[in-house]
Amino acid sequence: MVAPFSLDALGPTDDPVVPAAAPAPAAPTPRRRLRRPRRRRPLWVVPVVAVVVLAGAAAFVAVRLSARIPNAVVRTTVHPTVRIPTATLSLPWASMGQSAIAVPSIGVDMASGPEHPVPVASLTKMMTAYVVLHDHPLALGESGPGITMAQADVDDYDDDTTLDEANAEVSLGEVLSESQVLNGMLVHSANNFADTLARWDAGSIPAFVVKMNRTARELGMDATHYTDPSGYDQASQSTPSDLLKVAALDMANPVFASFVQESSVTLPLAGTIGTYTPLLGLDGVIGVKSGFTTVAGGCDVLAVVRRVHGLPVLILGAVTGQQGGDVLLNAGLHALALANAVGPLIGVTAVVHPGDVVARVSAAGHTVTATVAGRVSMLSWPGAPVRRLLIDRRALTPGARGGTRVGSLVVTLGMQRVVIPVRLSRDLPRESLWQRIF
Repeated sequence: MVAPFSLDALGPTDDPVVPAAAPAPAAPTPRRRLRRPRRRRPLWVVPVVAVVVLAGAAAFVAVRLSARIPNAVVRTTVHPTVRIPTATLSLPWASMGQSAIAVPSIGVDMASGPEHPVPVASLTKMMTAYVVLHDHPLALGESGPGITMAQADVDDYDDDTTLDEANAEVSLGEVLSESQVLNGMLVHSANNFADTLARWDAGSIPAFVVKMNRTARELGMDATHYTDPSGYDQASQSTPSDLLKVAALDMANPVFASFVQESSVTLPLAGTIGTYTPLLGLDGVIGVKSGFTTVAGGCDVLAVVRRVHGLPVLILGAVTGQQGGDVLLNAGLHALALANAVGPLIGVTAVVHPGDVVARVSAAGHTVTATVAGRVSMLSWPGAPVRRLLIDRRALTPGARGGTRVGSLVVTLGMQRVVIPVRLSRDLPRESLWQRIF
């Protein structure tokens, strides 16, 4: 019988039993990188691209260089309104009633104090004449259309005579020219002629009164209201300042001014009849109108011409509400005193000086000033506003030479108006080539 096999049966051994080592992994086989074959550009591509780029750049430059050069930008630097320095003024205002003065040429008007409407008697006729001459203008020396006296005109004359109103005799069917009727109303203050003109102009007295009040509103006579064309009605009321607004416009009309300078007028039936304006022809007085009723008292609007700094200046004075004594003379004397006091207060002021900068002109990244070369002086009054405006601006381009006209500066003070050229103070730079392109 065979015994089972056992390791112990082999006996001891000096060498340990070592397990067999695992075989080392094999090194990976390197993969070969596949390269696509490079396609070589044709030799003509680079020159063509360069030509296209250069052609585009040239076209861009050509377009930019051929573009219209933009005009320079002109910005005005003058303040539109400045004022003559103020001063304390003292005028010989009438101690009774209300007073005002005006100097139309320099836009001056001043009143004796806060005003309120009062009856102004025949000073109303200044508005009547203004409306009639506006609707039926006359040239200097022209007689105008004929006005046939109707029964209403005769009745007016009879009523005025009974009531002791100023009047001028007329007869039924008599024909008087517009100039004759206006003369009789303004010189002799004929109330019946005021009514005649109202009916002739508007068809009726109420319709004419509507025109008078509408015109007063248009002229800024806000404290004035009319109820008749003659002023006999005490409800026809105004203020001295308002009266001077229409008086200034009347005196600017040579026809009106010629009427109120006459001391008398001769009419077919009435004969030669004189003015009631107390100081006409004395101390330079050239009109304009006086008025009186018991309620209104003595009233006068007076015009004189004085030479101020070598220039003739029209000065107006208005006085209302004089009572006691010769009220018309008193009113006239107060108005004349005011006018005489105004003249010395009128100054002459330089409102523009040589080299004054009026505008700045910008072009090509640069700015050049525009200035005036001359001096402008105007008759002035303390506190009067001076208005300045740059007009007629010219289209300037870069490169304009110094002295090129930029526009005109218009300076106004009252009715005074001066236009003076505005020019570049130096050359306006041109745009560089780089600015033209980019």
